[in-house]
Amino acid sequence: MNQNILKTLPDGLVLRRATAEDAAALTDFNARIHSEAGPEKPDERIGAWVHDLLTRPHPTFQPGDFTLVEDTNTGQIVSSLNHISQTWSYAGLPFKVGRPELVGTLPEYRNRGLVRQQFEIIHQWSAERGELVQAITGIPWYYRQFGYEMTVNLGGARAGYEAQVPKLKEGESEPFNIRPATEDDLAFIAELSRVGHQRDLLDCVRDEAMWRYELNGRSEKNVNRRVYCLIESTGGERVGYFSHPPMLWGDHAVATDFELRRGVSWLAVTPSVCRYLWGIGSTLAEPEKKCVGFGLALGESHPAYRAAQTRLPKEWEVYGWYMRVPDVPAFLRHITPVLEQRLADSIAAGHNGELKVSFYKSGVLMKFSAGRLTFEPWQPQPREGGEAAFPNLTFLHLLFGYRTLTELRHLYPDCWANSDEARVLLEALFPKQPSHFWPVN
Repeated sequence: MNQNILKTLPDGLVLRRATAEDAAALTDFNARIHSEAGPEKPDERIGAWVHDLLTRPHPTFQPGDFTLVEDTNTGQIVSSLNHISQTWSYAGLPFKVGRPELVGTLPEYRNRGLVRQQFEIIHQWSAERGELVQAITGIPWYYRQFGYEMTVNLGGARAGYEAQVPKLKEGESEPFNIRPATEDDLAFIAELSRVGHQRDLLDCVRDEAMWRYELNGRSEKNVNRRVYCLIESTGGERVGYFSHPPMLWGDHAVATDFELRRGVSWLAVTPSVCRYLWGIGSTLAEPEKKCVGFGLALGESHPAYRAAQTRLPKEWEVYGWYMRVPDVPAFLRHITPVLEQRLADSIAAGHNGELKVSFYKSGVLMKFSAGRLTFEPWQPQPREGGEAAFPNLTFLHLLFGYRTLTELRHLYPDCWANSDEARVLLEALFPKQPSHFWPVN
C-alpha cells in the first residue's frame, strides 16, 4: 500500500491512489455520499458506477485513477474523487480532456482542504497526460474554487405527457421498426453521431472500444448505462438510432441521444420515437412509481424539438459544465486550424496585425499575418492594458461559444474591446455556438 500513498496529512490521514481492493469500500462511500435521499439510503446506481470503474475493464480508466483520503485511525475512507481521461473535439478538432468526478467528503472531515489537495494531484496527472482542458459537472459555485468556470451547456430537455403522444391513424401501422442495437451497428451509430454533432461546437469523441463499452460494458444498474436502439424502415433499412436510460428520469421515459441519416425526415421519424418512449415507460418505472410522460434530453436545441414542438410543451432548463483551461495560449495554438478557417470566412480574411487580450493578471498576444495566426503569453502592464480585456475566467465564455462579446460586456463592465478591429476579430474567431454531448463516464 505504501507505494500508493501520495501524501501524508495531519491527524492520521493519508492521501493515496485507490486499488481494486478498495472497490467495496469506495462503492459504499460514494453510494452514500452522493445519494439524494441521504447517506442512510445508498444510491445503488451510483454504487454500480463506482464498482464498474474499479472492477470492470474500461477503455480509459484504471482503479488508480481514484484518489482517496483514508483515516488510518479507523481505516475509513473519508474523502475521494477520480479522474476520467477522454477526448473531446472543438469544431471537429480533437483535444484531450481530464474529467474529475465523484467528488465527496464526509461531513465531519470537511473544511480541511482535502478536496483541494486531491484536485492538485489530478490536475498534475492531467497535465502529464497532455490534457489541455479539465471539465466537471457538479453543484453550483463549488468548483470555481479550483479554477473552473461554467461555460458550456449541460443538459436541457423537452417533454410531453400522454395527451401529447402522437397517435397513429385508425388502421395505420408504425412506419418504423425499433430494435436493440448490436455490435454490428456500432460503426453506423458512430458515424451518425459524428455527423450529427457537427451542429455542436464541442463533442465527445469515441473510438471503437469506447462505443463497445457504451453498448455493453456497464453493469445493469450503472447510473450511466444507456440502452441503444436502432431505427429501421419497414423494409429493414437503418435510418437512425437513439439511446435511453434503463430507468425513468423522474417520471418520464427519456431519450438522451437521437440521430438520423442525412436525407431522412425528422418529421417522419420523431413521432415513432415518442410513441416508443411512452410505450416502454411503464416497464422502466420502479415499483410504486408511474410513468407520466416522455421526453427528449437533447440539449438546448435539436432538430427533433422542431419536428415535435407541440408534443413537447415541458422544458427542462439547461445547466452548465465547469471548464478549466490552465494554459489558454496553448489551447489556442492547438485549435489554430479552426480559428484560421473562421478568420478566412470573415470580413477580416487575410488580416495583418496584433491583438493583445488581457485577463488582468495574465494575457495572450494574438499575431495575424496574411490570415495565419500565432499565440503567445502576454503580461499586461499598468499603462499597457491591450486592446481587449476579460476579467477572471470570462474569456472561457467566449472561447467555448457560450456567450458573445456583447453579452459579456453587458454582464461585466470591466470586459471590453477598445476598437472596431478588436471587436471584429474577437467576434470572427469566437462566434456563439451551443454544445450538447455525453462525456465518457
